[in-house]
Parts: sequence; structure tokens; C-alpha cells
Amino acid sequence: MSDSITFDLPIAGMTCASCAGRVERALSKVSGASAVSVNLATEQARVQAPGDSLPALMAAVERAGYSVPQQTIELNIEGMTCASCVGRVERALNKVAGVKSVSVNLANERAHLELLGQVDSQTLLDAVNKAGYSASVWQAEHPQNDNQQQRLKHERWALICAIALALPLVAPMLLQPFGIHWMLPAWAQFALATPVQFIFGARFYVAAWKAVRAGAGNMDLLVALGTSAGYGLSLYEWATAAGRMPHLYFEASAVVIALVLLGKYLESRAKRQTASAIRALEALRPERAIQVIDGREQDVAISALRLNDLVLVKPGERFPVDGEVIEGQSHADEALISGESLPVPKQPGDKVTGGAINGEGRLLVRTQALGAETVLARIIRLVEDAQAAKAPIQKLVDKVSQVFVPTVLVLALATLIGWWLYGAPLETALINAVAVLVIACPCALGLATPTAIMAGTGVAARHGILIKDAEALERAHEVSSVVFDKTGTLTSGTPRIAHFSAVDGNKDALLKLAGALQRGSEHPLAKAVLDAAAERGLNVPDVSDSQSLTGRGIAGNLDGRRLALGNRRMLEESGLSAGNLSESAQAWEAEGRTLSWLIEQSPEPQVLGLFAFGDTLKPGALEAVQQLAARDIHSHLLTGDNRGSARVVAEALGIRNVHAEVLPADKAATVSELKKTGVVAMVGDGINDAPALAAADIGIAMGGGTDVAMHAAGITLMRGDPRLVPAALEVSRKTYAKIRQNLFWAFVYNLIGIPLAAFGFLNPVLAGAAMALSSVSVVSNALLLKTWKPKDLEEHR
Repeated sequence: MSDSITFDLPIAGMTCASCAGRVERALSKVSGASAVSVNLATEQARVQAPGDSLPALMAAVERAGYSVPQQTIELNIEGMTCASCVGRVERALNKVAGVKSVSVNLANERAHLELLGQVDSQTLLDAVNKAGYSASVWQAEHPQNDNQQQRLKHERWALICAIALALPLVAPMLLQPFGIHWMLPAWAQFALATPVQFIFGARFYVAAWKAVRAGAGNMDLLVALGTSAGYGLSLYEWATAAGRMPHLYFEASAVVIALVLLGKYLESRAKRQTASAIRALEALRPERAIQVIDGREQDVAISALRLNDLVLVKPGERFPVDGEVIEGQSHADEALISGESLPVPKQPGDKVTGGAINGEGRLLVRTQALGAETVLARIIRLVEDAQAAKAPIQKLVDKVSQVFVPTVLVLALATLIGWWLYGAPLETALINAVAVLVIACPCALGLATPTAIMAGTGVAARHGILIKDAEALERAHEVSSVVFDKTGTLTSGTPRIAHFSAVDGNKDALLKLAGALQRGSEHPLAKAVLDAAAERGLNVPDVSDSQSLTGRGIAGNLDGRRLALGNRRMLEESGLSAGNLSESAQAWEAEGRTLSWLIEQSPEPQVLGLFAFGDTLKPGALEAVQQLAARDIHSHLLTGDNRGSARVVAEALGIRNVHAEVLPADKAATVSELKKTGVVAMVGDGINDAPALAAADIGIAMGGGTDVAMHAAGITLMRGDPRLVPAALEVSRKTYAKIRQNLFWAFVYNLIGIPLAAFGFLNPVLAGAAMALSSVSVVSNALLLKTWKPKDLEEHR
């Protein structure tokens, strides 16, 4: 049980004293809650409870019929350099009243906050400033690319100047192996090192001072202390030289600063690349559109458009809005949005997505979504949320980073005292202590997880896999069972003719007669018949006196014959029996198929044939199940359909575990039961799948499904291709592997480097190079994820 703290909860919905009393009683029932008071005037409740009780308190308020208002806000944070900076910003923001949770991401320099009630953003900015950093409210409509580019340019010039000044200082050391013994005079070394130390290295002093003032430590403090010690020792040696050539360490301080600047520059460049997926998506947003009003075309800003406006999209242009095609035919390239590699045909009635590229035809589109409600905007939000989120493994890093810098300072002091007591000269003891300070900078530790998550979510988005949160990305690699919904997930969700049989054996003639009766009908079974006739290239004749038979089927006249197509009830009312088709009828009914009988009612009543309708498997469904089986992942089929149709689909796909006739309310319970055997992923697309998606360890919503399913799921597949399911698990596995590799190297650098420096095997220059290399290698390793492609998927395209 965590320590008891005071919670101030805003309460919405209270209108009278009895409301306040009801809330007070509800909160008092929460385990560990005490000193509960509710103020109707301020609409706030104050309660003393254990620190981990907030979810229980909020649930109690909701059960009482009220709510705790919540909002989210994103802040840009400037000045963070390592994992300890992240911890300090989080602690500062967590102290602000009304902050429910904080997640600070070092890689994209952003803080994601969940707030209770209305919290003044200026209060949050002040808290960050007091912690020694600067902050601003992040706005999606105003990308920070220009600021980042300007900062990168400034870092590049500072780096070039620092290297240019440090090279002459380190040149004697580089020339010694070639037998060239040359040394700059002390005044020249001082002149070259001083600008590097106090002009180009000023950023370290400023940040270090802010850290000290806030009562904490960070990477900048270590760099400032280490290089200042080397610089100060050089001044001391020079001042006490008494006419001899002093042994100076100006080159160590200057080169360390230059190397750290090099590492920060390369790191900034690499971090910018990890955010390339967001920038690529933002670049898809057109700024203007051609609006059509009363037949006239006019160029307008996107912000001027409203719902149901008509927009003309010319060949080669991007669709400016989400909408429906009214006129024209073309193809759309949706590769950057859905990951679909082939152009998608578009004709009147089809949906188009803003940001996709129109192909060869002019299209008139009616606007159906604008701004933040477009598919592209939602994709960007999902990717940004995932990249800003903090993976569970990062909590370990945060705990380590809180004690890391103080521990390093103690180790550096111990190194100094130890060497001095051992009898070494003070300068040797000091140089070894400086090496400890320099190599221990925890940049790599702070970047290990967020850079891998940003790269992983970015590359997944490019292939049509949207990962909503870092926890889903981290846990997906552990999945041992995947539960598939049937309709709309493994099957197309639209009926097709699964089997049909003609009494006289002439299937084409039977299909033409059935198609003639169904011509003009909007019923899904009618569409299945007409599609089958079209696939066989059959010309469907016209019928006369067409009549719908409620609850039974449809009838009509053709060439003097009265024909009818319908269910078994119609067959029995016509006084006919299945005859030779009875065996087929029983077998197809056992498969869960829907049967339709084609009969001739006059002049001679007789059965002409039988159709069995059923859902068809989606392309790629079999390969998806096979790929999962190859990775030792068990597939389950979970459906509300009858056992016959479920068994047919399961047998076709090789799925052994079938859960049929499961009510929507029981799907979540089935998933919860399966979770006892391992980590479970649920794949679905409908509203009735949402509880099961939420109950699973990993919820995966299929593209084209309902918004409810997408909100409940941690991963959304932009296309309804089942092969994206194993692809999503694979990108999770790759990303988690990169996280582990990065953390391993980040820890190893320090575990090996600090003892080497403490025992005098590393001078400050080598320590600085190793420290810079650790940060760059961690980010570069994460960037290797950008080369990932779902190979199994590509092979079948």
C-alpha cells in the first residue's frame, strides 16, 4: 500500500446538496479513503487516500452518477539532455495540482499530460521553467520542423567552430606516433581552449547551473564539472610552472566539449529521422482545394471548406478532404496512408481519403470529414500518441536515472581521493576523476527506449499498422495466442455463392434464371447471384411481373414460366420436395450455409436447383494463420455464428480452437479465460468486438471497422488484410529487440567505462569519444528499424 496523500478532484454534474452527499458517501467507500469533504460551490471533492487510489476514486464518482472532468495537453520541452532531465521534468509537473499523469519523451522532447479538471497551461510552463528548462504548449497545426531545422543549423556551426579550435590542441598527440614531437606554447593553448570552454561550452554551464539550482544533477553537470576541472588544472600548472614547460590539459577539456557537441549534433540529426514518419504524414495535407459552387470552380483554403461541399480533384493531385466520389472514375494511390501498394479503383459512391493521390481521372468529391476528423489527422494523432508514450520498460530506466548522476559524482570523488591516497600526483588523480565524470553521461540511457519506439511506430505506420500506445508495442512480441473474430476479420462479411446445383446439370442456365429474378434487387443475396453471373460472363434476361414474397423470396415471369427463388418455406408452400437435392441441402446446411431454392411454379411445378450462400474467406487469411503457426502462436476463432459456419471457416484455415455461438457480452469473458494461458491478442472489427478488444492484452482492430473497435484497440490495421496481424507482431518483436539492445549497450558502456576511467585506463579525451559514441550508436541502432518491411506480406502482393 502506497503512502496516503490528499486528492483534490473536480466533480461535474452536481446540482444540489444531496448530490454532494451522494459523492461524499461514494468516495468514503473506497478502500483507505478518509477525511472526505465535498464542496458544492467549488465543485470539488477533497479526500485522503493511498497514492495509488486515483482510479478507484474516479470510478466511485462515476458509479454515483457524476464524473471527474479530464483533459490532455502536450508541451514542448527544451533543454533536456539525458534521462535524469526527463525524471526532473516529470517530478516538477507531477507536483502541479490537477495533474493526473505525466510522460516525458526525451527523443521527441515532448511531455504528454493527463489533467483532472481545468489546469492553467501557464502553471505547467512555470513548473517546467522552475525545474531549469523551457516549455511551450505544443500545437499539432504548427509543426516544429522550422525550429528544429534552425536549432540543428546552429548546433552544426557551433560544432564546426569547436572542432576547428580543438584540432591544433590535439594535433601534438596525434603526431607523436610518427616521431614528431611538437607542442603549442601555453598561451596559444589557452587562447584556443578558452572560447571552446566558455563560448561553445556555455550551454553546459547554463544547464548545469539550472540543475544545481533545482537540486538535481544531469549530463551537463558532469560535462561542466569534468571539463572545468581539466581547464582549471591547466591554469594552475601554467601559473606554477616557474619557467619550465608545464604539462597542460587544455586539449582534454576542449576535445571533450567538441566530442560532446559532435555527439549531440549527430543525436539531433538521428532523432529528427525517427520523427520522419510524422513529417511524411503531415506533408500529405494539402493547403488548398478547388471548390465547385453552382458549376463554378474556385481555389480556396482548406479551412474555408465545410461538410457536404463539392471539391474537384484533378489527375495527380492529392485529395484535400475525406469524402465520397460523386462523379468520375479514377484510381487512388493510398500507399502512405494505408500501406496499400496497388492503386485502388474509385467510382461514384466510393470513399476517398484526404492525402491520397488521385490517378488518371477527374473526380468530383463531396466532403464528409475535415480538419481533425479526417482519417489522416486521426492517423497522425495515433502515431504521435504512441511516440509520446512511455513503454513499461522505461520505468526501470527512470528509476536508475534518478540515482545515476549523484552516484557518478560520488564515484568521481572516490576516484580522486583514492588515487591521491595511493600516492599519485594530484593532477593524475584529478584527470582520472574527470574521465569518470565524462564517460558516465547518461545520454544513451535516456535515448535507448524512446528512439526505438519512435522508429518502430513510424515504420509500422508506413505499412498500414497504427500502434496507439507504447505498451501495446512492447507487449505484442509476447503474444502466444491470437483470437480472430470471423465476420469482417477472416471473412469478407458479404455473402457469396458457396455452392449451387442444377437438377438438369446446367449450372449456367440455372444461374441466368436466378439472376433474372434478382435483377434490380438490393438484397445482399441478390448481389451475390448477380456477381456470380457476371464472373461467368452470363447475360441475365429481364423478368416481368416481379413480386417480392415477404419472408419467403421473390417471384417473376420469364418466357411464359412463373419462377420463384426463396427459402424452404416457399418450397413447402409450393407443395414441392427437395428430391435429389436433399442430400446436398443437408450437407450445406450443416456447414451453416443459407439455402435458396429455384423452382418453377407454372406451367409445371418443379424444383430447378439449389443455391447455398456463405461468407467467403478474405485473401491472405490462410497465410496469416500459417505465419502465426510458424511462429508457434495459436490461433482461435471466436464468433457469434452457428457452429456449422464456424467449423467450415476454421477447417479451411487450419484453426483448431473454435468458440462458436458466443454472445457479444460473453466474448470478453472468453478472452479473459484465454489470458490465463498466456498473452492474448484479439482481432476484430465490429462494435460487438470492442469489449473483447479491451479485455485482451493486445487489441487489434481491422481497417474498415467501426470507430468503437479502433478506440478499444491498441493497434489498428489500416487495411482489412489479415496478414497485417503477424506483421504487427513482427514489428513489435523487432522494436522490443532494439530496446533491449539499446539498454544493454547503454548500461555496458557505463559498467565497463566507469571502472576503466576510475583505474586510469581512459583519459578524458577517450572517455569523451566513448560517451559520444554511446549516444550515437544507440540512436543509429534504433534507426535500423526504418528498413523493416513485412516480408511475408510483400511476397504475396
